[in-house]
Amino acid sequence: MKKQVMSLLLCGSLMAAAQQPVDYVNPFIGTSNYGTTNPGAICPQGMMSVTPFNVMGSESNRFDKDSQWWSTPYSSDNDFFTGFAHVNLSGVGCPELGSLLLMPTAGELNVDYKQYGSKYKDETAHPGYYSNILTKYNIKAEATASMRTGLSRFTFPKGQGNILLNLGEGLTNETGATVRMVSDTEIEGSKLLGTFCYNPQAVFPIYFVMKVSKAPKQIGYWKKQREMKGVEAEWDIYSGKYKLYTKYNREMSGDDIGVWLTYDTEENEAIEVKMGVSFVSIENARLNMNTEQPDFNFDKVRAAASTMWNNDLSRVKVEGGSKDDKTIFYTALYHLLIHPNIIQDVNGEYPMMESLKVGHTTGNRYTVFSLWDTYRNVSTLMTLLFPERQLDIIRTMVDMYKESGWLPKWELYGRETLTMEGDPSIPYIVDAWMRGLRDFDVETAYEAMRKGATTPGEFNLLRPDNNDYMSKGYVPLREQYDNSVSHALEYYIADWNLSQFAKALGKKEDAKLFHDRSMGYKHYYSKEFGTLRPILPDGTFYSPFNPKQGENFEPNPGFHEGSAWNYTFYVPHDIPGLVKLMGGQKKFVDKLQMVFDEGHYDMANEPDIAYPYLFSYFKGEAWRTQKTVRELLSKYYHNAPNGLPGNDDTGTMSTWAVFSMMGFYPACPGDMDYVLTSPTFNKVTIDLDKKFYPKGELVIESMHQTPEDIYIKEVTAGGKKLKGYTISQEELVNAGTLKFILEDTHK
Repeated sequence: MKKQVMSLLLCGSLMAAAQQPVDYVNPFIGTSNYGTTNPGAICPQGMMSVTPFNVMGSESNRFDKDSQWWSTPYSSDNDFFTGFAHVNLSGVGCPELGSLLLMPTAGELNVDYKQYGSKYKDETAHPGYYSNILTKYNIKAEATASMRTGLSRFTFPKGQGNILLNLGEGLTNETGATVRMVSDTEIEGSKLLGTFCYNPQAVFPIYFVMKVSKAPKQIGYWKKQREMKGVEAEWDIYSGKYKLYTKYNREMSGDDIGVWLTYDTEENEAIEVKMGVSFVSIENARLNMNTEQPDFNFDKVRAAASTMWNNDLSRVKVEGGSKDDKTIFYTALYHLLIHPNIIQDVNGEYPMMESLKVGHTTGNRYTVFSLWDTYRNVSTLMTLLFPERQLDIIRTMVDMYKESGWLPKWELYGRETLTMEGDPSIPYIVDAWMRGLRDFDVETAYEAMRKGATTPGEFNLLRPDNNDYMSKGYVPLREQYDNSVSHALEYYIADWNLSQFAKALGKKEDAKLFHDRSMGYKHYYSKEFGTLRPILPDGTFYSPFNPKQGENFEPNPGFHEGSAWNYTFYVPHDIPGLVKLMGGQKKFVDKLQMVFDEGHYDMANEPDIAYPYLFSYFKGEAWRTQKTVRELLSKYYHNAPNGLPGNDDTGTMSTWAVFSMMGFYPACPGDMDYVLTSPTFNKVTIDLDKKFYPKGELVIESMHQTPEDIYIKEVTAGGKKLKGYTISQEELVNAGTLKFILEDTHK
């Protein structure tokens, strides 16, 4: 008995010792509370994701994609599964993609998703893998992925088994698909996607090839027929119903079509289904599939995906903290590495930006640029952890300008959706350049930035209200809800970055021009309310004005998805100037603290995401940063489906947690200083790429006695004591060791 106990203890200790970063990831974090992540199988920044689709077909679901504005294929609050969706978005606010729905059933064939869908149990998800058991059929459904292909495995009971490919439904609002049988084990086709975030013209096709590991007993199409009336309906029994095609095997097109395959299956018989996709052609989809999955080997593909994830996540290793802390941290890092994702096929081909042409790359071409979100912190973290990958992202952005005439704003699979506001490519690229990533076409990048900043509004895709901005120094409110202040604030931070870039490139006149423009935020400051306030075309303030209007997505004159309090401190490039407007340091700090104390802070809203770090710019106030950051981490980040504060915004919310838990944060894009806070972990080891950061490894140590020790007493970088609560990029990457000494009280 003693030997058994010792063996168990030894086994437990070995398992603990062997635990890798990938083992801590919980893909279900963010799948509730409108986090809009999903637990689907995907590789790091892979084109393909295979995601459980559970947002349609049943009244038992809490959220249905057609009953409200819904932007994710999965919710942990739902329980009705209608298939695996292929190629999905994670952490976005508008519905798109989430199509090519693959569903296993058993028994009599039924192609109506409201009837063939099933409740499920025993969900499991790991990076690169997802599974459940469909209780209606006793079928185990599993999914994994390579970079451009998906692989599903369905384990059937004895009897008739069916595999359905639904091309009519999905998360996208666009309709229309075409499919063709190549053989009894292979089909090919395309589906139209797009109209993301109110843009009806931003549509694009996805091409696919699907192959099954076993020939079916029978294969056919289905199509939902249009509803007929009068005499016409009398002779067509399928009016408004699903029609099965059992003797037709040529090409099929329509809005609501699909393919069915039926089998005679033995008990626990597994059938695998692989799918390759491309945004160039069916031929490339097949090439992707045959290259990345030449055979059927589910376990091999799953293991390869897990290894890829572990390699990437191992760029940062943490010690100390709780198991939940590690799970929150590594899941956040996992979310960082979903988007942007590659779009080029294995032969290097990709759809050129806003073009019918096909481009070719020898590197990686990326897509899904939610730049209004990601320029604030994702850009900096990618520069630090994955500089080579970040360079390919920036090269992609510059190439998009060469192809379309504009830098991207919110690009999606080669189309510009024009979602959100500002000129976000500028701070994204400049921040990386200032931190040392310069191996891209710098002159063309500057040309592109300058075009966006100076082109008149009527010809300007990025700054449609640029005439007012250039002539007045601000954007006046010309319509009730035109987001004018939000627009201007984004232009200010972009122009400040552009001025930094111009100065570094020796373009002195431009540097002055754009710096002066970046100071225009002062026009909006209202002494009456102590906030920024919309301005009318005649130069007077908008009235009546309520600085709290806009909370909880309430429509708000001048501000996008937030109140004036969410935007007033968003002048990160000129905090001293804002302090002066507010009447000095004490009034600034008191007002900022009031934002938190009275509930005006929105953790899920990007413009105020750096607010907690602003305290540290003032002597004697840094403790507020350390206290507030810990409180926000505790309140909003959990090892649970609701463990994000809201929409992850393609990794932005997760990146806030990654930085904050490591102990430093880039409070101003384009500014080379990080603001320090107390780390969550005893030790953080960052594996820096020596090609870019010759010092290599950065170790962050946190010395404390109790969990209550959250206040910084002293910080040393490379053995040298820091004077304040910021550290420059150069100091950080050359420190070797960053050591925090913490205590339980602040001074």
